[in-house]
Amino acid sequence: MVVSSDRRNSGMIPMGMGGLRMSMTTHEKAELWRRWKAGETVAAISRAIGKRKPALWLALQKHGGIAPRVRCRSHLALTLGEREEISRGLAAQRSMRQIARRLGRSPSTISREIARNTTQSWSY
Repeated sequence: MVVSSDRRNSGMIPMGMGGLRMSMTTHEKAELWRRWKAGETVAAISRAIGKRKPALWLALQKHGGIAPRVRCRSHLALTLGEREEISRGLAAQRSMRQIARRLGRSPSTISREIARNTTQSWSY
């Protein structure tokens, strides 16, 4: 088991399996909120999910006991296929404007995507 020796804490905080610092999977979070909304107690949810009660309380307190909105990508965000097409276009030495035209996107969108995700300098 890994422990934290942070002096601000009054004692050691377990950080291993089932510890307070373990994050929950998306499925576990969904199950937590489903059960909480159905009126189950934290103890019952803890047994069902297999997480310690303090970790569940922290998750509930973080959002004030109200389930957060389900996150979804904006329809304006580039898709994985579009990102792959940009990559192929750069490999084929096409200009940003040519790539943008093929995707039906603005050249500035392509430029930002390349700048955001390229570590090496590029030119065309």
